[in-house]
Amino acid sequence: MLPGKRLSYQKHSQRAEHWVVVQGTARVTLDDRNHIVSAGEAIDIAIGSAHRVENPGDELLVFIEVQRGNYLGEDDIVRLQDDFGRAS
Repeated sequence: MLPGKRLSYQKHSQRAEHWVVVQGTARVTLDDRNHIVSAGEAIDIAIGSAHRVENPGDELLVFIEVQRGNYLGEDDIVRLQDDFGRAS
């Protein structure tokens, strides 16, 4: 993810996620609380939790997202806020 960019603030009703930061530093908003996650660290997002990742740094942010649940379809995304006008 490029510096200064962020994903939509969203939640899922059928999947949890596990994010591992590989490079850079992530600012993760999880249920309206901000967490800084550095390279080599991870954070878990529970089913139903509102979440967003953004890159507050000057270098590229690389993270791995592992999805867990009975259903992993993209139509399970509920966007609460979005920089591209896709919020519900």
